[in-house]
Amino acid sequence: ILSLVSHVTQVSPFHNKGVKKLRDVSCDFGSSKYYALCGFGGILSCGLTHTAVVPLDLVKCRLQVDPDKYKSIGNGFSVTVREDGVRGLAKGWAPTFIGYSMQGLCKFGFYEVFKIFYSDLLGEENTYMWRTSLYLAASASAEFFADMALAPMEAVKVRIQTQPGYANTLRQCVPKMYAEEGLWAFYKGVVPLWMRQIPYTMMKFACFERTVEMLYKYVVPKPRSECSKSEQLVVTFVAGYIGVWKGLVARIIMIGTLTALQWFIYDSVKVYFRLPRPPPPEMPESLKKKLGLTE
Repeated sequence: ILSLVSHVTQVSPFHNKGVKKLRDVSCDFGSSKYYALCGFGGILSCGLTHTAVVPLDLVKCRLQVDPDKYKSIGNGFSVTVREDGVRGLAKGWAPTFIGYSMQGLCKFGFYEVFKIFYSDLLGEENTYMWRTSLYLAASASAEFFADMALAPMEAVKVRIQTQPGYANTLRQCVPKMYAEEGLWAFYKGVVPLWMRQIPYTMMKFACFERTVEMLYKYVVPKPRSECSKSEQLVVTFVAGYIGVWKGLVARIIMIGTLTALQWFIYDSVKVYFRLPRPPPPEMPESLKKKLGLTE
């Protein structure tokens, strides 16, 4: 991964045109500082949002493992509060924050790395024509490593939340799991994580990228370069929400809001640290000539 990051410090043809137009940025697009700050944005976006919904996640996990005791979301909350008090709803917050912060670091940071890396391989014209496939490939590659970073803390979180009496804190749970099952205890759930998270992340990133492109093309009345930072962040939030607009109402509310907040926080970090934010992709002039779209 480190060699890959160093290899893609050059600007890819995918973003070359847009980067040349950027002003008032704190670092070069595709530089080590750029990737580091993108990773920091990922830490905040995933770590904070997933920690905020720990009570709901705890009840959801208990519903799955003991449906006879926890009969519904409302019942799950009441039973948990009755047995463990209000503080019981926060069980697993520490491994959740650490695990999803590490996942966010890899998910968003490596997505930027792989997006530029694959773009370099494809070249400018193929990058534009196959940009959706590029988004899918880059996000899948990033999530592969992100889940490896998440797996240990996810295993700890699930053990704390679903086995009453086993352990109440991260410090109690980790040595106990290691003593009983060794290092494998923390990684035996990585394959299910890959199966669940990689397809979801592929859709999440590809839908977001294409939705942003469509919003600026058909909805926003001016180019992104002419929009204020606040207007750009509103587009980011809306695109993040639309990217998962399928399924049950409850899922739309919870997952849609969670996803939109992640993109909002991530893009806010880019804005705050003045990272290069190239405009949505445009068809290269060379491709326009080949397709006869120029005069």
